Amino acid sequence: MSEIEISPEADAADERGFAGWLERNAALYAGKPAIVSIDQAGKTITHGEFLDLAHAIGRDLQRRGLRANDRVAILSNNSIEHVASYLGVMAYGATACTIHVEMNAIYFEEILASLRPRLVVYEDGLGVDRHRERIAADWLALGEWRAQGGSSGWMGAVEAAPAALPPPRPVNTRDDDASIFYTSGTVAKPKGVVLSFAELIDNVAPTAAAFGIGPADRILDFRSFNWLSAQGLSLLGTFCTGATLVMARRFSQSRYLDWIRDYSVTIAAGNPTTINMMTNRPVPIRAADVPHLRFITSSSAPLTVQEWKRFEEMYGIPIAQGYGTSETGWIAGSNERTRKFGTVGRPLAYHRLAVVDEQGRSLAPGEIGAIELGGDPERAFRYLADDGTIRINATGRVKTGDLGYLDEEGYLHVTGRLKDLIIRGGVNIAPVEIDGIVLELSQVAEVATVGVPDPIYGEAVVVFLAAKPGAALAPATVDAHCRARLPDFKRPREVVIKDQLPKTDRGKMDRAALVEEWKRTHP
Repeated sequence: MSEIEISPEADAADERGFAGWLERNAALYAGKPAIVSIDQAGKTITHGEFLDLAHAIGRDLQRRGLRANDRVAILSNNSIEHVASYLGVMAYGATACTIHVEMNAIYFEEILASLRPRLVVYEDGLGVDRHRERIAADWLALGEWRAQGGSSGWMGAVEAAPAALPPPRPVNTRDDDASIFYTSGTVAKPKGVVLSFAELIDNVAPTAAAFGIGPADRILDFRSFNWLSAQGLSLLGTFCTGATLVMARRFSQSRYLDWIRDYSVTIAAGNPTTINMMTNRPVPIRAADVPHLRFITSSSAPLTVQEWKRFEEMYGIPIAQGYGTSETGWIAGSNERTRKFGTVGRPLAYHRLAVVDEQGRSLAPGEIGAIELGGDPERAFRYLADDGTIRINATGRVKTGDLGYLDEEGYLHVTGRLKDLIIRGGVNIAPVEIDGIVLELSQVAEVATVGVPDPIYGEAVVVFLAAKPGAALAPATVDAHCRARLPDFKRPREVVIKDQLPKTDRGKMDRAALVEEWKRTHP
């Protein structure tokens, strides 16, 4: 494990928060790469350069009159500029709001309107600037940062501003809003999760410690930094500890292990889909070819022990699992020294996690129940409403929606889900959203979308439906409609038309029966 020279816990307690991390890193590791961006031709920004850019962003926000809880919408994909905007806004003390434009395309304008941003910075080519006439805010093209000068867009404007004034001190308190981001679809319309500076910062150091991250590490991540999973572990974990982030825009099965080798990666982010891809389509790299690699992480969806062991037998590379939710941050984690097969690691102590029965009573080790947590009795778990106001979903303690148990050694086993979510490639898909799209067809009487086993992505989307009496409806018609209304990852792999759909004794749609029917017909 890397030697951790600076205590992450001490950094998390720094009253200057994110600004304090950046200043500490620039003092200790000024010339060391903070970020290496693979898809930007390996462009690198050092910790010293990152602090200068964050200071420039802060001066620009100060000039524009932004205060604590003013919202800055960041509409871009993984890049140095995206990360600098996200951290620069929070280091100043305003609220950084990230949206995955592609995956939230159907609801994008509604989401942006509910944010009520003071400032919108956007990456060219995403097609978001066409919304600017309907969303009242200052809109700025993000542009490109260049180490040797000549930066463009907002990056160029903030760097060109006079630097004679000292950087502004953070304008926020720990209770102000640090971040608003949108889920990948745990409900039909993605939820806007609101986290305070205290909630976000206090989750990072224990997470980094659980995964054993230190300043000597080089962390590879291809997941979107519009979501908390990547933000909290790889991005904020990097700046909390003074490590280096090696960033890609998306997973490449043919290049992933090459990236690990070529960039001397020590910790690589993964998920069950990427792991299954590499076991089903092996590449000629083994542990001896990447001796610097400590482990690959797996999170976002369950990884079976069989899949886990199969990968390690094939490549000789350790996998360490973790677990978290959008509302709570990372909940548990492990590294190559603390991992245990079949578990997601030990829970972070400050969450005070418990497994409870239906009456809320804590269960003994080995007994399966609902996973619940909440270390602060006054913490409010918050969402952004459509009108831009903040709503409290729960206070003190909250259930994650998952089932599991703690073993005698304190390791957490996640055994199932309380809801009928489909998890495809680590992304949550709400069946009700697909149902609603299919029901737009006038010929459809009823519909039930389910997740069925998929050897690569974990689950695939299958739609069962019944047509109205006398209506002519073909699967190709449904597929064409879904193709026009849904992103590719949410489109059904198969459409099954039946005379009627099964119901439970209470008259509810029996989705479990449909999954079993599919399994019988697809041995």
